[in-house]
Amino acid sequence: MNAHTATARAERTQPVHIGDHLREWRQRRHLSQLDLAVDAEVSARHLSFVETGRATPSRDMVLKLAERLDVPLRERNVLLVAAGYAPAFPQRSLDDPALKSARAAIDLVLRAHEPNPALAYDRHWNLVSANRMVMPLLDGIPARLLGQPFNILRLAFHPEALAARTVNLAEWCSHLLERLHRQCEATADPELIKLYNDLRTYPLPARSGPVSPDNVAIPFKLRHNGDVLSFISTTMVFGTPVDVTLSELALETFFPADELTARRLREMAPRD
Repeated sequence: MNAHTATARAERTQPVHIGDHLREWRQRRHLSQLDLAVDAEVSARHLSFVETGRATPSRDMVLKLAERLDVPLRERNVLLVAAGYAPAFPQRSLDDPALKSARAAIDLVLRAHEPNPALAYDRHWNLVSANRMVMPLLDGIPARLLGQPFNILRLAFHPEALAARTVNLAEWCSHLLERLHRQCEATADPELIKLYNDLRTYPLPARSGPVSPDNVAIPFKLRHNGDVLSFISTTMVFGTPVDVTLSELALETFFPADELTARRLREMAPRD
């Protein structure tokens, strides 16, 4: 499914029957009824009856099918409600006492990653938290672009923000768009699809050519105080979340790709 198809689907009237939801997710995963039935260990005939509304699945069956279809936790709750059951996965604020240990883990990872920058963001790429090395890299960006919600991707593409400072803008933003496109296909989230379409309207230069064979990953190259800082990034997610908010949270950690960057980051690091 391309982003345009996902957009069209998101703009339709949302399905209200569990069978409609399951069919949408099965087709999004490019599976036949037989493929899904075999994988979920149910009969293809019963699955067909569920999709057409002739049978109502049990709560366990809804959860099993959702797991096989890799449906996000938020949407698994939608499936359960559509089938007449209560949601199974809570959605709490990160300030909720129940998520105290998770919040502590996030803060620990972010702080431990210094003097390298690291940040956490939600499912729509809005900033949740960052360590002390992030904001110094944003010095000079207009305050109106740093207000809440602070969307990381919009900041990367905006010509008055990081786009004006990114040396390899075409390669880096193309990489970000590809990541976002995969998210749109995986989740069909209307807000993500809108974000994807909005970002595609920003003017980007043509790619200069293939990535150098010396690179192990596409770097993020940023002009900062007369230097070009070069980073590679990794993304972390919680491995076994059962909370919606936690399942949608990602931590992005940046590592220096050369000695100059490592040295400058050490020089910029706060003195505790």
